[in-house]
Formats: sequence, C-alpha cells, structure tokens
Amino acid sequence: MKSPFGDISIETFLAEYWQKKPLLIRNAFPDFEPPVTADELAGMALEEDVESRLITQSPDGKDWSLKHGPLQEETFAELPDSHWTLLVQSVDHWIPEANELLEHFRFVPNWRLDDLMISYAADGGGVGPHYDNYDVFLIQASGTRRWEVGGIYGEDSPRRPDVPVMILPEWESEHVWDLQPGDMLYVPPRVGHNGFAIGDDCMTYSVGFRAPSHQEMMSGFTDYLSDITKAEDRYSDSDLALQANPGEITDDALERVKSALKEYIDSPELLTHWFGQFMTEPKNPEHGADQVCEMDEEEIAELLEAGIPLCRSEGSRFAFNRLDDHFILFVDGKGCACSEGQVTLAESLCANLYHDQIESTEENLQLLKALLLQGSVYFLDEE
Repeated sequence: MKSPFGDISIETFLAEYWQKKPLLIRNAFPDFEPPVTADELAGMALEEDVESRLITQSPDGKDWSLKHGPLQEETFAELPDSHWTLLVQSVDHWIPEANELLEHFRFVPNWRLDDLMISYAADGGGVGPHYDNYDVFLIQASGTRRWEVGGIYGEDSPRRPDVPVMILPEWESEHVWDLQPGDMLYVPPRVGHNGFAIGDDCMTYSVGFRAPSHQEMMSGFTDYLSDITKAEDRYSDSDLALQANPGEITDDALERVKSALKEYIDSPELLTHWFGQFMTEPKNPEHGADQVCEMDEEEIAELLEAGIPLCRSEGSRFAFNRLDDHFILFVDGKGCACSEGQVTLAESLCANLYHDQIESTEENLQLLKALLLQGSVYFLDEE
C-alpha cells in the first residue's frame, strides 16, 4: 500500500505518530478532486436519512447555534455571509466515490474505520476548539482552513456551558497551520484542535475511527451474554461453609463470582463471536436494507463469468477471525463460519473494495448469495 504520508512510511507513522502526536502532511493528495460538491453536500443535508448539522456563530464567538438535519432549503437562503458550518456525516455510505477515499486508510483494521464526514464552511466558520475521543484525518478538499492544535483534554476539562456544542474555553494552541487543497492533518485522540475557514468555499473531509468506550464494550458484551446464557446459569455455592456472621460477603463468595465471570471473558469463542459482531455493526443499517438483492446461484454465476465487478456496499463492514481451525467471517453485525473453499473469497472481500475475478464455485456462489441478500455487496451494473 502506498503511504499517504509522503516520505514517511506507514510503518513509521504507526510507530511514531499513531495515537501519539499530530502530523501535518503537505500535498498528501496531489491534484485532489472532491467527489462531492458543496451543492451536493447541501442537498444531502435535506434528506431524512442523512445525519447533518448546521452550526452558526457570531463573529466575536460569544453566541452559537446548532440545527440538526434534515434541513430546509429556506435555511440555506437565510444564512449570513460568514461564520457558519455545514457538517454531513457518513458521506461514504451514500456516495461510492467518497467511499473509495477510505481505501487510502486501510492500514488501520476495517473494523476500526468509522465514516467520512464532510464539512463546508463560509469565511470564519468552524465548530470551536474541541477534542475527539478517536483518531481523525482531516483532508482539505477546497479553500483554506486554519488549524490550531495542542494540549490533551478529557471529560474533566472545562467547557462552555452556555453553547449547544462542546467548546473548550481554556484554549491555547501549540501549532498553527493553514491547510490548502490536498493537505492532510492527523490528530490523535484527546488532542485539542480548532479549525476555521480562511475565506469562503472551505471544504474539509474528516476520516474518523471507531473507538468504543470501555462502558460500551462492557455493556455490549453483557447484552450478548444475556442472549446466550440460560436461566439455569446461576451463582452456586455447593462448598458453602458456616459463617460467623451471615451478613459477611466472604472472599470465597467473591472468588465464586470472579470465577463465573472469568469463564465467559476467558472463552475465545464467546469473545470472538461477540467482538466480531459488535465491531462490524453497521452505522446506518437501513441503508443496507435498501441494497438487498435476491439472486439465485445461476444468476450470480452468469454475472461473474461476464466479468461484472462486485463491490462491497457503501457503509458495510467486513472482518474475519481464525478461531482454532475455524474461519469466521463477520459482516454488518453477523458472523458465519466459512468452509475451506470460501476462505479465499472471504479474505478478498475484507481486503478489497472491488472484485472482478471470482471463481464460480458452488461454495463461493452460496456465500455471495447470502451477502447479496443481506445487502452487503452488489454488482456494479445492479445498483
């Protein structure tokens, strides 16, 4: 894979910068051509199924307002000449050309990629100094955006209570960079940053990553266990001994609890199945439902033999794990064991966006039939 970091290799970036310190890459995407125009972005913000926000501020930064989409055409007509920002989430889920941009970041595991957010700002527009709990790559698509970067922040950091967006009031930057089209800035989790447009026509692409909190993982795993455990799986103490005081919670009791819980967390099978499903859950499941395609094996084979390319659906998440001698493919929150004859195709589906040389074996056709029916893949001439 070609490095998007210029003279810095991907290996060096991961070792020295990833989740450690910011990095500015000039001309990371030479001759960058935005796959989405400002008008198209505004059009997306009018749609019911698309997550969008419009943030406006007073020039002195005292007053802020926030509107969630879907927006109305009249809203855009009433906007001031400066100091506003439109943000549209998960653009890669709706625009194939935007989805292709994420292929440059596949040096991070599939299940860590979240989505591509695009923001458009008028002169002075931004979202204020803030931090994210995840890594982000900020690609300048058009116009100029000034980025101020510096400091480590957390949920205990002061924030303004009088505004509808998270803004850090005690803000001092350590670096200031003006990004031009094609430039890219990497910001690690919890590093403060503040970006605002210098002039009009400022469009920035933000590649974000999934970083579930420990709370989310604990909750997700216990929800999974609640679905697979039985009513008979209970606390037991067949070795119970007489206590001096019946009110005491003894060390032996706590050891029994620890042993019961550890049995689940130490099970590779349980942990693998839960985590694979958890980390591939689609962000917009209704989008996949719109791409469901019911085809039989013969129809699929005809398209493959005709050389029609197959594509992962926009927003679909693929991952796999080798559990002992079993190969498990996880797609959009579901896991299935693959036969030995399906492994090559499953690995390719996880690694590549497009596929035009798939063998029409019975096992491959069965796997593709299931994925087409799930809306996780599609043939390019069947959109």
